[in-house]
Parts: sequence; structure tokens; C-alpha cells
Amino acid sequence: MADLRPDLVAEALPRLGADRAEAHAAHNRWQALQHAPRGPRGLALRTAVLGPPDERIDRWLGDLPVQVRRWPVPLWPALRWEVLTGPGGAVLNEQFVRAPGSAVPAASTGDLRVWEHVLDDVIGLPGAESVDPGVVTRWEIRLPGGVRASFVWGLLQQVSRTPDR
Repeated sequence: MADLRPDLVAEALPRLGADRAEAHAAHNRWQALQHAPRGPRGLALRTAVLGPPDERIDRWLGDLPVQVRRWPVPLWPALRWEVLTGPGGAVLNEQFVRAPGSAVPAASTGDLRVWEHVLDDVIGLPGAESVDPGVVTRWEIRLPGGVRASFVWGLLQQVSRTPDR
């Protein structure tokens, strides 16, 4: 998220007890694990980094058995990191989601808060139109009045308004 919201990342680091060098080192470790020829893959990679999940739920998507796993996120206590896996631990999707039972912040076209709202909070707003930007980690919701809500990993990063023509 530092590429899109470096301002918010800089504000968050002290709350996490980290500095830029530690964040950079963590990012490098993640990249090294992802690209290591003999490194863990799929769910094994996420578990190696995050530890065991707090929640595990078995579900079916049509004929496909899937598992939902969720981890707490220290920076956002009302959110969870959710990983949806298929047979063999293949990661089908992963993103920030609202923690079960946590209150949804008031959401309207004129009141969307970055780093507080997740995709599911906004997609149900009246007139919301989902747009797939073609990048797995990103999503966009277009709302009435020319409002665009941009998400990375399911977490709201930016709200912009297209000028009236």
C-alpha cells in the first residue's frame, strides 16, 4: 500500500512500533519468500508468514469445497485478513474483510473513509457499480455523482470525484 498511500503508511508505522527500514526489510522478506524456488506456496506461504489463522470455516462454492481462513490485523482491530483456498491449499482470493460482529462505519457516497471501509461495505451502496481494473490486488467501485472508490487488497485507499461534464 506504500506505493498508493505512502502518507498513511508513514503514519501507521509508529503505531505498529516499526520504522521505514523495518517495513522495507519485511517487504523484502515477503518478496524473497514469494520468489524462492523452494519456498512455501499457496496457503503454506501465508501460514509461514502469518502463523495459524484465528478462524477456519469450510464452505462450498457450487461444487468446489473451499476454506476461509482469517487472521487478526493489529493496525485494524475491526478487520481481518481473509484467505479463500481451494483443494490442496491453492489460494483463490485474499483480502481485508470486516471482522464478524464488528460495526460497519457509516458509508455513503459522500462519507467513505480510507483505511476504514472494505469492499463489502461499499459494494452494496445504492447505485454502486463494480469495476475490475484487471489487477488481482485492486478493485474499483463507481458510485452516483462521479464518485470512484479505489481498493487495494479489499481496503479502501482513495476516493475521487470525476468532474461533471
